[in-house]
Amino acid sequence: MRPITHPTIRRSAARRRSGRGRRLAAALGVCALVVAGGGGLATPAQATVTASVPVDFPTHCVPPDIAGIPPIDGTTKAEITVDNAVPEVGDTVTVTYTVVQPAAGNPVDLPLPADIMTPTGRVAVGGAQSASVTVTGPKKNAPVPGKGAFPSFSMTGTFTVTAPGRITLSPGDYNIHTSYIMELDTPCTVTDPPAPVSETIIATDGGGQVNERSIRLGAGSGAAGDAVTVTGAKFTPGAAVTLAGRAGDRQTADTATVTADATGGFSGRITVDDPATTGIVAYEGDAWDAARGAGPQAYTVTGGGEVPDGSQRLTTSVRAGTLSMVQDGDTVDLSAVDFGRGGAARGSLRTVTVEDYRGGPAGWSLTGKVTDFTGPGGAAIGASALRWTPACATKPGSPSTCAAGSAGPVGGAGATLASTPNGTATGGEFTVDARLALAVPAYTAPGAYSGVLTLTLT
Repeated sequence: MRPITHPTIRRSAARRRSGRGRRLAAALGVCALVVAGGGGLATPAQATVTASVPVDFPTHCVPPDIAGIPPIDGTTKAEITVDNAVPEVGDTVTVTYTVVQPAAGNPVDLPLPADIMTPTGRVAVGGAQSASVTVTGPKKNAPVPGKGAFPSFSMTGTFTVTAPGRITLSPGDYNIHTSYIMELDTPCTVTDPPAPVSETIIATDGGGQVNERSIRLGAGSGAAGDAVTVTGAKFTPGAAVTLAGRAGDRQTADTATVTADATGGFSGRITVDDPATTGIVAYEGDAWDAARGAGPQAYTVTGGGEVPDGSQRLTTSVRAGTLSMVQDGDTVDLSAVDFGRGGAARGSLRTVTVEDYRGGPAGWSLTGKVTDFTGPGGAAIGASALRWTPACATKPGSPSTCAAGSAGPVGGAGATLASTPNGTATGGEFTVDARLALAVPAYTAPGAYSGVLTLTLT
């Protein structure tokens, strides 16, 4: 038997603050799904509480590479239902997303057994409030005959009502995951989002709209004249936000202004001079209003601001840095595996050093996702076959403590390699490692296989 030569993992180490993605994990052809035909678009629901209706919408599905089937455009028929069509602000609504007719079927003659399918998806919330609700379904399905139609399935999730008025619910993207011989993902996306409205509910104020605005302080105390970092979330995107000191029930002269970003978040600094300050608030508008603000967060001034005669005040500042990572290489050679025997191709991740010099209250998360491992003649080993056992060490003196992610599969959807929590003061230096194991099936075609492991720091 000829051995499979060293598979290679190449990792992208771009220093970036955010990122997300999705990949599909290749599997055996018997688990592949192919898009079926469809119908026309349904009319959106009216602006009243109505019974939910099934809707059709164009769908773009990507079958697994191993099936040898290109992406195909078809039609999905789906319906959204809720457990409460007339909720109040603050209520939790349970949403059920039923795919009546998936845009997929069994492309091969071999039957697929029962209870191998686990669906996940999204429901688009519109109207009085905007949100994307994650829904999941149980691992349950009827047997699928060879070349047979794929069965209907349902997924559920919840969302909290945050505003009164007409709220619309539309089916969104969904993914069909199957566990038969190997793991398989077939993502299906709405071709021209949003899909038609399937359900409309009317929310009442229930005595007041929920205010989700919040702030955190970089420090809970400081001397008069010190600046404190204020981080906010869930404010109106693009709004001018006033940061202000509070002395009991009155506002002090210590103020600053920041602008909320496109997500409603912000980070700003306010200098606190008034020794009577007991807290800090943030608000939209011309004056403090609890309905349009957040806080107060407790803050204590630890010293007076006056300078005695014959004295000089000395000041300095500490500049906030960045969140970044570096790695000590970009290639990992896994051990060879014998044809006919299979087993684990093992190796170790190149050490990643994370440097968090931002200051403030935010922690970080380092995640990874991997592509399928491609080999000779179109042969492949699915991304879900790669597992890791993470490890993370914190440099002494760092304010934060690093936590390693859970041991398990990496896959195309990704997994957490390491993270630090949010806190009053965060930052530091950290080294991250992981043991790697790629499960190679016994009769995988001989040759060299390689995949790309991408790490993202946020």
